[in-house]
Amino acid sequence: MSKAYENAGVNINAGYEAVERISSHVARTMRKEVFGGLGGFGATFDLSQLNMTAPLLVSGTDGVGTKLKLAIDNNKHDTIGIDVVAMCVNDILTTGAQPLYFLDYIAANKVIPEVIEQIVKGVSDGCEQTNTALIGGETAEMGDMYHEGDYDLAGFAVGAVEKDAYIDGAQVEAGHVLVGLGSSGIHSNGYSLVRKIIANSGINLNDYFDENRTYLQTFLEPTRLYVKPVLDILNQFKVYAMTHITGGGFYENIPRALPEGVTAKIDANAYEVPKIFKWLQQHGDIPTNEMYNVFNMGIGYTLVVDKENSDAIIKIAKQHDIDAYVIGEIAEGDEPIQITGVSN
Repeated sequence: MSKAYENAGVNINAGYEAVERISSHVARTMRKEVFGGLGGFGATFDLSQLNMTAPLLVSGTDGVGTKLKLAIDNNKHDTIGIDVVAMCVNDILTTGAQPLYFLDYIAANKVIPEVIEQIVKGVSDGCEQTNTALIGGETAEMGDMYHEGDYDLAGFAVGAVEKDAYIDGAQVEAGHVLVGLGSSGIHSNGYSLVRKIIANSGINLNDYFDENRTYLQTFLEPTRLYVKPVLDILNQFKVYAMTHITGGGFYENIPRALPEGVTAKIDANAYEVPKIFKWLQQHGDIPTNEMYNVFNMGIGYTLVVDKENSDAIIKIAKQHDIDAYVIGEIAEGDEPIQITGVSN
């Protein structure tokens, strides 16, 4: 080991140990299309084995935001990796793309092999649950850039969809309905506000929020992975547009999937808003309208479909243990989104 590098604050041996620890987790995610082994300067994926006629590659990158701070402060690192996978693969899924492979990037004040293993275990869990190969990544020790104990986590996903099956929302028209798939909780957005509300509330995170979970477990609940249920739906029904509801809530995200000249008319009373959002609104003194502009409010993913198919699509979601609802309809209009049942 380079003593000079160690004296400068970088422990190469810790990096080697971290790589050894994560190798078994990474191995769980492999697909037959992965070409060559890990550890090279570039990760390789064999598209020819996909048996697609005219594949489009769809890519996305994202992080977890300040939800990381909550995980770091409470020394719980084993689920945050699921979040970073979900943020990337749920995004590219909106085009109809099947996620293929994933790369992660971890930058830390200090490489602690046990912590890196927990993070990558979560990444591998997310990849395994979505049949996405974790084929590469980078771990950087950057003591001068991060405070002691801190790290950042980002991901990059690539998927593929047949060119004639690509979903861009262009075919959305009045008469279609929106099916909302339930979220697992807050997911990975709005945590600067969430953490402020937690601090001001004075709660003990180890106390129970409900009969099954502590506050900490509730706030760190991983972002739901929608890949398997949505791919099942796409195999059986026509879907005209899809939205992953992330930062900006309903108001920013749902219009992104719609063409000009139509309005998404959402009924906020079409489903029961989960308890955690009511808690945040009460303790943060947040207007209802603003809640829908920040959080997913219990709906993490939406699909625009034919009305006659909505019941069958909801049934498929429930087969994957996801509650689903018809939450609105598409109408002609110039206002991108209208939400009834929401006051300022």
